[in-house]
Amino acid sequence: MSAPSGAAVPATGDGGRARPGRGWRVVAALAVTQTAGYGVLYYAFSVFITPMGRDLGAGTASVAGALTTAVLVSGLAAPLVGRWLDGHGGRGLMTAGSALGALAVLGWSQVTTLLQLYLIFTVIGIASAAVLYEAAFAVIVACSDARRRSNALLVLTIVAGFASTIFLPLTGLLVQRYGWRTALVVLALGYALLAVPLHALVPRSRTATEAEPAGAGTEPAAVRREAAVRREAAVRREAAVRREAAVRSALGERPFWLLVAAFLAHTGAVAVLGVLLVTYLTVLGHPPVFAASVAGLLGVLSVTGRLVSTGLQSRWPVSLVTAAIFVLQGAAAALLPLVGRSVPGAVTAVVLFGLGFGVATIARPALLADRYGTAAYASVSGALALPVTVAKAVAPLTAAVMAQIVGYAAVMGVVAAACVLGALALSAYHRVSFRPSSD
Repeated sequence: MSAPSGAAVPATGDGGRARPGRGWRVVAALAVTQTAGYGVLYYAFSVFITPMGRDLGAGTASVAGALTTAVLVSGLAAPLVGRWLDGHGGRGLMTAGSALGALAVLGWSQVTTLLQLYLIFTVIGIASAAVLYEAAFAVIVACSDARRRSNALLVLTIVAGFASTIFLPLTGLLVQRYGWRTALVVLALGYALLAVPLHALVPRSRTATEAEPAGAGTEPAAVRREAAVRREAAVRREAAVRREAAVRSALGERPFWLLVAAFLAHTGAVAVLGVLLVTYLTVLGHPPVFAASVAGLLGVLSVTGRLVSTGLQSRWPVSLVTAAIFVLQGAAAALLPLVGRSVPGAVTAVVLFGLGFGVATIARPALLADRYGTAAYASVSGALALPVTVAKAVAPLTAAVMAQIVGYAAVMGVVAAACVLGALALSAYHRVSFRPSSD
């Protein structure tokens, strides 16, 4: 097998590998912050749409556009966040990001106009880029070796996979008892108390001052400090140059763009089904309670799918396992219009699709780290995250318009095609990356 072109040399960590015990403490801390972060900054929004719209005098689509704004902003910020994480580590950024997110949620509780809501969600988008999966994955990739990385990512995403299961009913209860504004205050304070101190456990980046040259102790303290600052600046400049070179190399090669195509197509498909599934099931004739209950299976099934795919990856390449699951999801989406009017048919189609609901989440960091190493992981990941996040934001709105014109069955056909396209792109990536060496 030929080595990937432009692969970065793995770093020794987020400035140094964390000890195994400390590494798992970091994973545990991030699992909690990701669960709370997704619960407060993303999933809770759906509970607030109706009461917010009533108080602000705005329609559902206008209110929902605020969350789309946050997702788009987080995607635009992803490349900058990635560069910062590679150069400075995650502690400062994630701690500041969680504080910013909590303050933004407090501000959300006080909005009185749509303009204020959209401005607040612009800030929430920036905070999300700094504290959610992309940043957490970068920290874990940097502070764990290849043997522990898959398990660390699996643990993180399994725990965070229950964010909707925990925070949707919790938020609903808070809104029912105290109203939506007080509910947001409670969520903001709870998130701050959890995330800010736990993000302080994230490793700092290593600086050049960790190892002083021999004989440095004989120099005056002021001279040593000045020399240490110069060494650190030189090391950071050299590391920045290497990271930029790694990103340019990735952007110039076919495998990177195959990964972009795969995850862009699949992310759009998953976002569409996640947003429109309840509506489509009611269009097929199912009661709203049944539709919501079946859609709620997606979160639990995503955990099951992650466990299954991680087990399969011990025998087959990540790219091929993920491609096979994408095909299964495509078949499920195509099957839904055909069998979805019956209860067993609807449940079967949703279960098959749900098994792959969270697989791409753990496949993407694994593929990027394997090919490009860890030294520039966050920068390369940020470059990939930008188009993928835009697809996540835009695809549901586009599909909703399409459904009004050509119907939901046609939308499900497009979802199925997107899943298959993602699988084909991953298969092509595997062929390019693992072609036999000509040596």
